[in-house]
Amino acid sequence: QVQLVESGGGLVQTGESLRLSCAASGRIFSSYGMGWFRQAPGKEREFVAGIRFSDGSTNYVDSVKGRFTISRDNAKNTVYLQMNSLKPEDTAVYYCAVSRAGYSGPYQPNYNYWGQGTQVTVSS
Repeated sequence: QVQLVESGGGLVQTGESLRLSCAASGRIFSSYGMGWFRQAPGKEREFVAGIRFSDGSTNYVDSVKGRFTISRDNAKNTVYLQMNSLKPEDTAVYYCAVSRAGYSGPYQPNYNYWGQGTQVTVSS
């Protein structure tokens, strides 16, 4: 069993930055993958970024490329999402999720564990 706890959300202004953290407890294997997703009010949850633990490869949704960076601290079993140049359209609840199969893409059923989410609000 894996437990995920997100933190780092908050209220910021357009152009500012936030760093989200996803701390994982339980058995985390180097073959796993992790993704960050977000859900804005009235919208479906969407993929933001993913990282494959085996080789550190990453991928992003087009709307955040060049602004967001996903990374991992192996020693702390924590994955980060550095969000720069935030825009009001980035406002959402952000969730992290783990895939036992090492998946790190946008297909949500491939993820086995989910966190509770952290709110990010970007004011204009």
